[in-house]
Amino acid sequence: MPMQSSGNLQYRVIVGMEIHIHLATESKMFCPCPNRFGDEPNSNVCPVCLGSPGVLPVMNRRAVEYALRTALALKCEIAAFTKWDRKNYYYPDLPKNYQISQYDLPLAQHGVMDIPVDGQLKTVRIRRLHLEEDAAKLLHEGLVAASHVDLNRAGTPLMEIVTEPDLASADEAHAFGSELRSLVRYLGVSEANMQQGQMRLEPNVNLAIVRDGQEYRTPIAEVKNLGSLRALQRAVEFEVQRQLDEFERTGATMQMGNKSTRGWDEGRGATVLQREKEEAHDYRYFPDPDLAPVTPEPVWIEQVRSELPELPVHRRRRFVEQFGFSEKDVGTVVDDRATADLFERALAAGAPVRNLANQFISFWAMHANQRGVPIAELPVPAERMATLAAMVEQGTVNATTAAAIAEKMLAEDTDPQAIAERENLVQVSDSSEIEKLVDEVLAANPQAVADASSEGKKQKKAFGFLTGQVMQKSRGQANPKIVNELLQKKLRSS
Repeated sequence: MPMQSSGNLQYRVIVGMEIHIHLATESKMFCPCPNRFGDEPNSNVCPVCLGSPGVLPVMNRRAVEYALRTALALKCEIAAFTKWDRKNYYYPDLPKNYQISQYDLPLAQHGVMDIPVDGQLKTVRIRRLHLEEDAAKLLHEGLVAASHVDLNRAGTPLMEIVTEPDLASADEAHAFGSELRSLVRYLGVSEANMQQGQMRLEPNVNLAIVRDGQEYRTPIAEVKNLGSLRALQRAVEFEVQRQLDEFERTGATMQMGNKSTRGWDEGRGATVLQREKEEAHDYRYFPDPDLAPVTPEPVWIEQVRSELPELPVHRRRRFVEQFGFSEKDVGTVVDDRATADLFERALAAGAPVRNLANQFISFWAMHANQRGVPIAELPVPAERMATLAAMVEQGTVNATTAAAIAEKMLAEDTDPQAIAERENLVQVSDSSEIEKLVDEVLAANPQAVADASSEGKKQKKAFGFLTGQVMQKSRGQANPKIVNELLQKKLRSS
């Protein structure tokens, strides 16, 4: 990305991402406790995740499979040998005073992910992907001198992905987060609900600043506590400006040990210093003696590879090329795998592609957004969506009436054809019947007829008015195409 300007400084933004993703396994990473969000605090615990003396962890094979699935989708190199390490630190959310993680031998590394940026694909390099267990959750709300600890999250399987610093703006950070969320949902490895902490995006932000022909790097700030993609974007934007101001004020540059961790304050729209960033040696990593190394067999890796679905970036491109979606609209259908599957099932049921696409990105998307669910979770099967799209294609109803029928389909378990007939919404395509309505409207509106026969803006406005009057007289049932043709014919001859 080219340099940007701020006052007398030239700069470019450098962003790398650390992402923690909760894996959607039935049980925790090293014990059989349920891996569920929202249960009664401290109800899903056992001696292993409580850190009791003498207990032994047992690795969750499904969690490793999910991590392999993600690594292969990211085109990573899978390690033939990896191990578990203890990351040692003392904090109330860590009962045994160490976290089981992977340090120097991660499960996978050297991958890539393509993200959409300004209509093009940008490649972001993946440095590493590894597994670890999550810590417990500290609850501070409503408390002044104490914190509550919920150990249900302790020991839940966590996949950490670290990118190279390849992102160059807040918009690119947002695009990366959105694409990764779609990917892990497509793979079925995580629900990636950021509000529930199932995907935690932590940007590492700094700037390359050129002053008087010399380049300087500002200290890296890692930002935490981001509960949405919008918060991620705002946090990066804030950090860019904060670091510019800091550099102009102090001239501080990146040095060993001056990384910092900052928390995002949504209310203030600002990042707040939490602590100076620890280095790896601060955690005193060493191999966990209670767990065997992980050596994924080539047969297992190839089996996982063979089960990968069509990935979002490829499916998005196919929908644009095969079905005529615009780059702007295609994400409405493709970003959620179940919604894209629903669209293709409706096509298989006989839906005309153009009308089906229009209905998906208009009223089906609107109703889904109002309910806070993807289109696939609306209570309308693919076959009925296909029928409604076909009714517009065949001229049985017009697009406006189809939207009204869709609303009734959501409220009752009824076929759209039956709704159209019951509500007297079937489109009138009898030319002689529509011609009578056109004649009545033209006779009742001589000024509009005169304006519609002229040229310029007045003509367009008058023609639209006459069309609307005909549609109103027909209670929205007249075929708009026939109305348009008859009006043009009669105005030419008037």
